[in-house]
Amino acid sequence: MSVVELLRTGVREQGMLAYGRPVVVMLSGGRDSTCLLDVAVEVCGADVVTALHVNYGLRESAGDDERYCVDLCRHLGVGLELKRARSRAPGNMQAWARELRYDAANQLALSLGAEIAAGHTSTDQVETILYRLASSPSRRALLGMRLREGNLVRPLLPFTREQTGEYCQERGFSWRDDESNDSGVYARGRIRNGLVPAFRQIHPGAEQNVLALAETLRDESEVLDGLVDMEIAAGGVVGLSRLRMLPPALARLVVQRLVDGVQERPTPGAARRLEDILALSDVGTSHVDLRGGVRATAVDGIVSFDRTPAIVREP
Repeated sequence: MSVVELLRTGVREQGMLAYGRPVVVMLSGGRDSTCLLDVAVEVCGADVVTALHVNYGLRESAGDDERYCVDLCRHLGVGLELKRARSRAPGNMQAWARELRYDAANQLALSLGAEIAAGHTSTDQVETILYRLASSPSRRALLGMRLREGNLVRPLLPFTREQTGEYCQERGFSWRDDESNDSGVYARGRIRNGLVPAFRQIHPGAEQNVLALAETLRDESEVLDGLVDMEIAAGGVVGLSRLRMLPPALARLVVQRLVDGVQERPTPGAARRLEDILALSDVGTSHVDLRGGVRATAVDGIVSFDRTPAIVREP
């Protein structure tokens, strides 16, 4: 079976994309997103596929990347939405770029009643896990990316970057390379060009072992999530006495779930204050402020979580 047939069949069977189901494909012009767009056209039909390209204007080649995406979409007969950044926000450039493209994708998908497809591969998965493992003490670091997260799907996650490159070559597509990926300026480049090759030298199956571990931990995480569900009462509260009876690991997971629910996103590190939460009073009202702008409040032995109130300063 050719790699073109392999990817198309695999994506079709996994069900992340389906014929006639609208989808917004995030298109950078690289090998992965070029491959994904062509697979989406084959599986879904060109009339329900829309590509989104964001031109951040940060590299000299950004204009060439945009023109490549325009030509590719014209060739494949799909619509293309272009987003050009007007100015760069201060702070972490990669975080800014990620927020910009996902905001644009969500707005476009909402207007079209579509899902969003990103071209992440198993190669990206390994790099992501290693990055998160180095930068975060949370168990989420080892869970990696999922095939589906809300309206975001990753149809190429079971396949490697080498396979998407072979796919493009078989289909006669060129692609655009981001030269920053080959530099050591960003952590992702250092992991890709330094850490991953070092892992391969330690053991030839290192990448597959990382992926297998992540899959096992995701399965186990579903069991843990079920245990957490059983401990949280209606209204997102938990009794102090019950929280104290739980094994510390489960109590931390309960606290972390409740804190994440307040912020509607992961809030790393909040559960490290478990001992302070357990020390809250069983009588009357007491509270403790956690990381991420969340306050735990105990009222007569029942703990709830909410946003930390803003400090009001008298004039």
